[in-house]
Amino acid sequence: MDITTEVRPGTNRYVSGEGLLHDLPSYLDGFEKIAVITGEKSFEAFQNYYQKELPYPTHRYDGSSSHENAVELANKIEHADLLLAIGGGRVIDTAKMAAEELNAELLVLPTLISNCAPFTPIVAVYHPDRTFKSIGYMKRAPFLTLVDSKFLLGTPKDYFVAGIGDTLAKWYEIEGITRSLSDEQKSAYVRLGIASAKAIQELLIQDAITAINDLEQLQTSAAFTRVTDTIIGLAGETGGFAASFGRSAGAHAIHDGLSFLAASHEQLHGKKVAYGILVQLAHTKNLDEIQNLKTFYQATGLPLKLNELNIFETSKEALLPVINHAASANETFRMVDPEITPDQVYQAIQLVESL
Repeated sequence: MDITTEVRPGTNRYVSGEGLLHDLPSYLDGFEKIAVITGEKSFEAFQNYYQKELPYPTHRYDGSSSHENAVELANKIEHADLLLAIGGGRVIDTAKMAAEELNAELLVLPTLISNCAPFTPIVAVYHPDRTFKSIGYMKRAPFLTLVDSKFLLGTPKDYFVAGIGDTLAKWYEIEGITRSLSDEQKSAYVRLGIASAKAIQELLIQDAITAINDLEQLQTSAAFTRVTDTIIGLAGETGGFAASFGRSAGAHAIHDGLSFLAASHEQLHGKKVAYGILVQLAHTKNLDEIQNLKTFYQATGLPLKLNELNIFETSKEALLPVINHAASANETFRMVDPEITPDQVYQAIQLVESL
């Protein structure tokens, strides 16, 4: 059995709208033993909005999104029918792993609009030192994802912009992976994944700048809601429909490589992925598309250069951990180019830096 090739659309129930968190007790009906996994800032933001006490044991994750921390939390909880994950991507992925350890259902309350972690049964697993380890595939998706657009207006702008970058990669990665497939190789679900990724790209190009302005003005709007649901839900659907053809490729491989540079650790996932889009496009010689994206990147605040990710040394020696990992046998750059080498990754980075 290869779970990576299965169609796994995402969360069992996706509910999106204004003020939904105030109905939280009704979504918890039927569960007898509930525990919360959250982070310090995440839980503070939730409490400030919800303004009622949650009568459940509450556990803080350690910030790593590591399997080790998930097991530690599961051992502390011991037994639960439902885990309530309140937080951003790393909190949620930690809770997914803990829920699997406990054989519990998972209800996700995202506190940020920054990625599709609230939607998918897939996790980004890190080592305890926060370097990237692997992609993990959970046996089941979240039971419910509750997206309160009014609450999510509290998302810091940088996280929202990072979410836009991470989600934009869906089109460029799936296009890079599938461009060499014959029509016979494109199953019905792969085709659906390609179509959904293209819809994502078009929607973000159309709505993202307006949505960012709405976030800054603390006002919900049609554009803001569309971008929110695109980042959290539609992005997850693309990988769910197309399976390994629609999850990650060169852009995420660059992100994973950058995780080996300590200087990048404080940089957000989606911003590193957005830079990775440019590197993948440089490698595949799609330089016109890089030029097309420049205005969008500048308008949204996505990084065009490594120095915008706090990386100032761009010599080959300094970037060896990045390029060696990005081109390694188990990384997803090989979904685009099975023969990719560290030298080619470095050349693509240098090309992006020179534009």
